[in-house]
Amino acid sequence: MDPKVTSTQSDIFRDTPVRLLGYANELGEAFRSVVNVKWVWLSYGIATAYVFADTGYKTIAIRNQTFPSEKERNMRSLKEGVDVLTWQTLASVIIPGFTINRICATANYFFSRSEIKRHAKWLTVAVGLTSIPFIIKPIDELVDYLMDTTVRPMLEIESPQKHDKLSPKGTI
Repeated sequence: MDPKVTSTQSDIFRDTPVRLLGYANELGEAFRSVVNVKWVWLSYGIATAYVFADTGYKTIAIRNQTFPSEKERNMRSLKEGVDVLTWQTLASVIIPGFTINRICATANYFFSRSEIKRHAKWLTVAVGLTSIPFIIKPIDELVDYLMDTTVRPMLEIESPQKHDKLSPKGTI
């Protein structure tokens, strides 16, 4: 039995609206110019909770499968947990949050120095929100590449994309 969650199984963290919780910090960054910073930090808390929930879900899915020994079950679930936690932390929190932050900071810089400066904050929000769909797939692919060339070889595991061509990451 293959210990990876297969493309025929439903993944609540990827195939349902729960996936949108992983984008909470991007929304927080997009609205940073018009809300209290506490709301931005809350959005990071939501996205981080999503990351931990997905990690737990995938790790438990491995633990619930049959293995020749308890040692192999423990190693496979540990490797899966490290893989999912690393991937999700990079692809759902760190890189997109930084990217939207910088896009919005740049937009705000230019808007606040133009003739439309009185609308700069809300135009910055619009630019940030509009950017989100365009950054998801490139970031997911970058993180896949980084994981496939660093972490996954160290863990001696295959890329989930080799098993999951029907449901690519980054789709909503």
